[in-house]
Amino acid sequence: MPELSGIEVVYALPGRQRVVRLPLDQRISAEEAVLASGLLDEFPELAGQVLALGIYGRRVDGKHVLRAGDRVEI
Repeated sequence: MPELSGIEVVYALPGRQRVVRLPLDQRISAEEAVLASGLLDEFPELAGQVLALGIYGRRVDGKHVLRAGDRVEI
């Protein structure tokens, strides 16, 4: 369960899941959270793609402003 004061960014592949927890100190969008997570560097196959993002399985736009406890899924 994420910390109430932070968020999680998640990327999952068959057999592997990576979860990055980030503090939520200021207003941040789903797209900004993905960039801050470092997952684009860790998984270069994601770079340069239009990413489908969701929060707990509900599709959101990259500009969606996050709230404490949100889990951004790539």
